Amino acid sequence: MKLIRGLYNIPPNLKGSVVSIGNFDGIHLGHQQVIRQLTEKATELELPSIVVTFEPQPPEYFSEETAPSRLTRFREKFQALSKFSVNYLFYLRFDAAMVALSAEEFVQKVLIDGLNVRYLVVGDDFRFGYRRQGDFALLKSMGEKSGFQVVQMNCFNMEQQRVSSTRIRRALIQGDLTTAEELLGRPYRISGRVAHGDKLGRTLGFPTANIHLHRKTTPLSGIYAVEVFGLKKEPVIGAASIGTRPTVGGKQYLLEIHLLDFSEDIYGHYVDVDFKYKLREELHFESIEILKQQIKKDVADVRQLMNIRLDTQENCCGQ
Repeated sequence: MKLIRGLYNIPPNLKGSVVSIGNFDGIHLGHQQVIRQLTEKATELELPSIVVTFEPQPPEYFSEETAPSRLTRFREKFQALSKFSVNYLFYLRFDAAMVALSAEEFVQKVLIDGLNVRYLVVGDDFRFGYRRQGDFALLKSMGEKSGFQVVQMNCFNMEQQRVSSTRIRRALIQGDLTTAEELLGRPYRISGRVAHGDKLGRTLGFPTANIHLHRKTTPLSGIYAVEVFGLKKEPVIGAASIGTRPTVGGKQYLLEIHLLDFSEDIYGHYVDVDFKYKLREELHFESIEILKQQIKKDVADVRQLMNIRLDTQENCCGQ
């Protein structure tokens, strides 16, 4: 999959395309249904498939302070989409100029003149253009005039409820990783590069890999059992903390992972962290010694949880 940054970088030899538009935050099962329709039609028409998305996401542009926590950063979104047969991820800067475009101008400038769209797949709640005045009816009308077909995908339900980024976000906030995994079709993942920290974990006897989240807020907070990918040995089991570290006066949200039975130097490595179980909330402890004892218990709990999970897999599949 290739990345297109803005209208001026669209390949000049694009003779037609099959397109879908949206935030695609999380690339959950509902998104995956849309993507399958997109790629199947692109194969049938022998045209490139293109996913169009925005940065920042529209709610972040209008109110960064109150926008919902992101499930995926842009790089994580790109990685997730790369696992499907999408040809291009087309990134549009969501700024004042984009906000000012009427729905008709957006269709003409981006879809018709820019991408030469022949087939468009949208979700049933898709709205676009100035003050969100564009909808499926407008797309269909303009498509009939300009020679492209528009298909509206119905929502994807599980347990008679819509699969949505909002529902996944709510499950993560509640610590319900099982539901989040079911709706995503995979464990919830955060990716990032291992960076140098203040070495506090090392002084406590539990060295950590520190990963800056590069997002204002996250739906996760607390202590978790995780699996880490991207190292020579994978997965590596870890005890992870997401929070501000109130016991030592921290303020910035940070992901810290103590990797079990692992001692290699991994500074600078880009890793993927899958969240499997939530152990507890982040707490403020009265002393470093009490914190140290709690970390020791957390690590023991991670060992027990992950061993039970692995034993169960072996019993199921090793007959």
